[in-house]
Amino acid sequence: MPLTHARRRLRIAVFGAGSIGCHLGGMLAATADVTLIGRPAAMAAIDADGLTVTGPGPARRETRDLTTAADPSAAAGADYVLVTVKSADTAAAARDLAPHLGPDTVVVSFQNGLRNPEVLAAALPAHRVLAGMVPYNVVRTGPAAFHQGSGGALMLATEKGAEDGAEDGAEALADAARASGLQLELRADMPAVQATKLLMNLNNAVNALSGLPLREQVGQRAYRQCVARCQREGLAALRAAGVRPARLGPVPPGLMPRVLDLPDALFQRLAGASLRIDATARSSMWEDLQRGRPTEVDSLQGEIVALAERHGLTAPANARLIALVRDAEAAAPGTAPNWAGTALLAELTSAR
Repeated sequence: MPLTHARRRLRIAVFGAGSIGCHLGGMLAATADVTLIGRPAAMAAIDADGLTVTGPGPARRETRDLTTAADPSAAAGADYVLVTVKSADTAAAARDLAPHLGPDTVVVSFQNGLRNPEVLAAALPAHRVLAGMVPYNVVRTGPAAFHQGSGGALMLATEKGAEDGAEDGAEALADAARASGLQLELRADMPAVQATKLLMNLNNAVNALSGLPLREQVGQRAYRQCVARCQREGLAALRAAGVRPARLGPVPPGLMPRVLDLPDALFQRLAGASLRIDATARSSMWEDLQRGRPTEVDSLQGEIVALAERHGLTAPANARLIALVRDAEAAAPGTAPNWAGTALLAELTSAR
């Protein structure tokens, strides 16, 4: 992207503006011209009430200084298009966006899973596609209100050694994000970052089935042991694939299952930061089940199962969680039974 983009107000479109997309757009509107592209009803609520972004903690931001749309054509003229659709919708998103992207538009995947940037790049060969990572959770608390319940820095891929001093596409967006109050790190190792995020996101299904806020769920050993089983299978699959997850916090990825397995008192002493999250924070998968929407379990647990199978391994705990989430998806919204930690652990332990 030309350096001149860094000297003016960026034009940013957010495609698939759900909880994460509206949060990012609401923050970036302070420093960029933002267009949210999402479901008509959701966009109408923002038009009527303005967009409210809260958290972490008491932080609050309200804005009407953005544009809403329901049609992909609204991405025309954008310097950046942030893709925040669910993984199953990535290929369709690329097809919808392709006719409307300018020659210099940079596409950024701020999605869960490992392969979305590859899917976008394959469908949009004329455009630079960057991988991004959102470390925190966001839930919708009202028709046009979105709450960030945990912390952490956004991460965005960058390529070193750009020729002639040209930007690689990441710097201008990083500058706008930081100026808006978002924390953002540029990373040259995004595949490793995505692998670690995938391991962490294996908790999403456990949280969704527990029915509990994240802090309460993570504070109970039996639920943590469920996640630890999934992570051990994930680490084995990644190791077989030659992928070394990045260290993103105080605990190396390889030790995360052992830390999760600790008794509650010791876990709280050694890993208390993981419990310093908003008391109302929940996973996006829990929100999907409550609203009767398809979940991303295939891009989380499903990614581990598929990777394990490709390398002659099994991932029975992850496979069982997929089946349990599918059962919950089939129930009426908000009616699926909540699993106690000990019962869920027994279910995963017996999976073969």
